[in-house]
Amino acid sequence: MTSGESSRDDEFRSSNLTITPPSKKQKETEVEETLDRLSELPESLLVQILSLLPTKDAFATCIDSSILDEHLSQISRCLSFAVEKKVENVVFWSDDDSTCTWPESFGTCSSLINLDFIFCCFSRDAVIAWKSLKSLKLEFFLLSEDHIVNLLSGCPSLETLELSLVAGFSRLEINSFKLKTLNLKGYWIANDRSDHSLEIIAPYLQHLEISGDLYDLKCRLVDVSSLLNACLTFNLKCIKDIKFELLEHFNIEEDSCRDYHQLLRTLVQDNLQKVSCATELTIGTWFTEVLCMFQFKGLLIPVSKCKHLTLELHMKKFNLYGVVGFLRASPFVETLNIDMDTTDSDESLCKYELKYLARGDNIDLQSWISSFVFPNLKKVKIVISSGVCLKNHFNWGFDKLFKLSEFLLKRATVLEKFVLMSKRRKCKRCSIG
Repeated sequence: MTSGESSRDDEFRSSNLTITPPSKKQKETEVEETLDRLSELPESLLVQILSLLPTKDAFATCIDSSILDEHLSQISRCLSFAVEKKVENVVFWSDDDSTCTWPESFGTCSSLINLDFIFCCFSRDAVIAWKSLKSLKLEFFLLSEDHIVNLLSGCPSLETLELSLVAGFSRLEINSFKLKTLNLKGYWIANDRSDHSLEIIAPYLQHLEISGDLYDLKCRLVDVSSLLNACLTFNLKCIKDIKFELLEHFNIEEDSCRDYHQLLRTLVQDNLQKVSCATELTIGTWFTEVLCMFQFKGLLIPVSKCKHLTLELHMKKFNLYGVVGFLRASPFVETLNIDMDTTDSDESLCKYELKYLARGDNIDLQSWISSFVFPNLKKVKIVISSGVCLKNHFNWGFDKLFKLSEFLLKRATVLEKFVLMSKRRKCKRCSIG
């Protein structure tokens, strides 16, 4: 065995492979270097060469497509070598959306356990048979439903699927007994007028996380009947904000988004019903704001059976009326964790949302549910995660915090532990901790 072969074996003993194809900038630089060498030829010779070509081909000589072909060939050889060495962990990262091609041996690699694809795409008829793969992460992907079916059918041992900033499909059906964890992080909004929706059918799923900005993606949980842990901390934007981002004309009147918010309330009510059997539940600020509107509209908040509840709230926006309304619908909670973030946010609310939140702020919580108690709540932990000076938040934000703390202390009949803490030290400018 040569020294070169020995060093390559050592390189793959860790069973890890990270492939980062050349960026567009690298490709352009290499093309420019080639052109520079050509430009060193005498001008008379260059003119003569170009004169022998058809006009269309003469213009095309500004790009040498064979630099790209060489890199793709190198990537293919690298993947083939990884298959030969029975690699287990692969990260494939590209910065363009050109079709991701691989040798057939990689598509049927039986040693793969963890695979991350970032900003790539692959053909619909790609051969996929990763029989040992347990974790698959796809980031910045445009996927069709055929892609999803092909992937899931080719990964029979898959346990965890993470989709980050993806788009293109409207149905995600998971029938595998082994796939227990699904993470949907953000949505890649397309500049079109189509109705963005996603149905999730996963009857054997146990852990579900939906987070990040979903824009107008109406994500509907159809069947998640085996859930043990659910995390719903995503944000949906008002239809007017979306049209503004797409540089479209929009009506600033309140009536223009009333029907849209009615649709979102129905969606939230249905999804909360679907996750009501989860023993651990995490919800975010956007949910509490919608729950505030629930109560003013006379809609019932589905009763939750969760025992461990986490609320991720933004101190500048969260509404106590929505928070307490959800707590009232969670009589089995034993542990309550509240993470309050005071980081400045540039997110704005439309007039329709602000009207309801303002009404909620004026409600006396003590008199609203004077006879209600938390019969099982034993532990409460409130953590303030601040990224800004608290001076501007003290009078407004902390007033809400104290009201919530007072409410919990009075209503938790079997409370054993109450912790209130901040992750921030004192501000050097205003000396407020």
